[in-house]
Amino acid sequence: MSGHSKWSQIKHQKAATDAKKSKIFGKIARAITIATREKGADIAMNASLRVAVEKARALNMPQENIERAIKKGVGGADETALLEFTYEAYGPGGVALIITGITDNNNRTSNEVKHLLSANNGKWANPGSVLWAFEKRDGEWIAKPYSELSLSPIDSDALYKLMEIIDEHDDVQEIYANNKEA
Repeated sequence: MSGHSKWSQIKHQKAATDAKKSKIFGKIARAITIATREKGADIAMNASLRVAVEKARALNMPQENIERAIKKGVGGADETALLEFTYEAYGPGGVALIITGITDNNNRTSNEVKHLLSANNGKWANPGSVLWAFEKRDGEWIAKPYSELSLSPIDSDALYKLMEIIDEHDDVQEIYANNKEA
């Protein structure tokens, strides 16, 4: 049976899962760093840091990675400046989207997200044109009940595809939409 190696298959599967884990850990580490910079390294006094660390632990992120992200947040000045962003967009079926994340280069990230939107049936929106449909509760954007849209199955599939593609971007942390779940 030449050409078939079980180790080769396992190696490729492991590489794929390791890459996914690395991407997720990177996103969480940036969230921890930002939370630390904003309100300090004391988990008891910093709710956003506590939430980020709990999320990291739930995903089995190594403790040394968590500590490194906190130290990076405390150190601040000598590190690359990380900025939080909130982008507004419209998706398939006119669904309002809020895209949040952390970046070291806002121009690069906004251009990349604009490209992903335009290539996948989405549109960039001006600041303030989508936020009216949401309210912020406990750090999350919740769609106001009167603003929720029902989508056709085709638009719903296109929306989830778009959200998946945008979520793959390293700098994007969360995506919120005002569509009704079927």
